[in-house]
Amino acid sequence: MFLDPHYIRDRIRTVPDWPQPGVQFRDITPLLQDPKTFRVLVDMFVYRYMDQGLDLVAGVDARGFILGAVVAYELNLGFVPIRKKGKLPYMTVSEEYELEYGSATVEIHTDACRAGDRVLLIDDLIATGGTMIAAAKLLNRIGANVVEAAAIVDLPELGGSQLIKAQGIPLFTVCEFEGE
Repeated sequence: MFLDPHYIRDRIRTVPDWPQPGVQFRDITPLLQDPKTFRVLVDMFVYRYMDQGLDLVAGVDARGFILGAVVAYELNLGFVPIRKKGKLPYMTVSEEYELEYGSATVEIHTDACRAGDRVLLIDDLIATGGTMIAAAKLLNRIGANVVEAAAIVDLPELGGSQLIKAQGIPLFTVCEFEGE
């Protein structure tokens, strides 16, 4: 039961018409609020990656920070934040990408990884895939190897998971919402 993806999926709240009409926002805050559910979620990722020879976990701003930092801690690894443009104080590299309702830019510190570091890339959700692909490109540009991209939720009808895989990036998601 506790490592069943349905256990996690059933605790994700859908908020209709947010942030704009027609969007079904998948809200993970109920997962985070319940200590048992949050532990189950974290354990799913920890068990998957505990013997993968990782060097770092990178999390995408902002909800990817929540899960990514906890998973990094549990795996005894360092954590790398990939932030929205203008939020990092040191020298950065940036990557612009398209969202399902606009465009954005993410950045990473130029010294966030060492050449050859094996990195797990985490975010909360895969929609169009732009954020995850941009984050992976940043990690690659500074010399890291993305071992796998991971997220809690996949929205396969938006095509992001297929785009990520087409870029040669392995992808793991806990659950998906399709046609709802």
